[in-house]
Amino acid sequence: MTNIPSHSPSASIPADDLNRSLTVADPDGAGVPHISVAGGTYTILVSGAQTAGRYCLVDMLVPAGGGPPPHRHDFEEMFTLLEGELEFTFRGKSHRVRAGSTLNVPANAPHAFKNVSGKTARMLCMCTPAGQDEFFREVGFPVEGRTSPPPKPTPQEIAEKGQLIAALLPKYRTEMVKM
Repeated sequence: MTNIPSHSPSASIPADDLNRSLTVADPDGAGVPHISVAGGTYTILVSGAQTAGRYCLVDMLVPAGGGPPPHRHDFEEMFTLLEGELEFTFRGKSHRVRAGSTLNVPANAPHAFKNVSGKTARMLCMCTPAGQDEFFREVGFPVEGRTSPPPKPTPQEIAEKGQLIAALLPKYRTEMVKM
């Protein structure tokens, strides 16, 4: 028989916070932000502002060959691959993952991924605590819709975004690494 710990009144959970509301996210709905990051389109389904900073959830469309460079950060990141195939590199070792797979990246672990499916891959990315959603908003280019073509930035715009990313990495507890 499993022992279930009893909870004393002093250890009870807090009262319901009536200032927070239910979030229903439609990736194609009005008012949902779509941001082009690294040639893909990231839709912020649930922001940190909506979860009191506990987590954020991002719907990612990653073009063939796309994905971030090797990096690490001090928050947990979980991916559920909905469509496509990725080569996921974790601590220098590559893994092939297909639609239906879920990966959890522990905080501080170096990782990267590349879409190797030859078509757009789609995945959900949850970060806890939140903050990655704000980073994407600051460094990405706004796009009209989830399936709208991403903009084609000029070399100068790319260089400016690169400088902005480098300046913001410490704020968002992230660093680029070599693997």
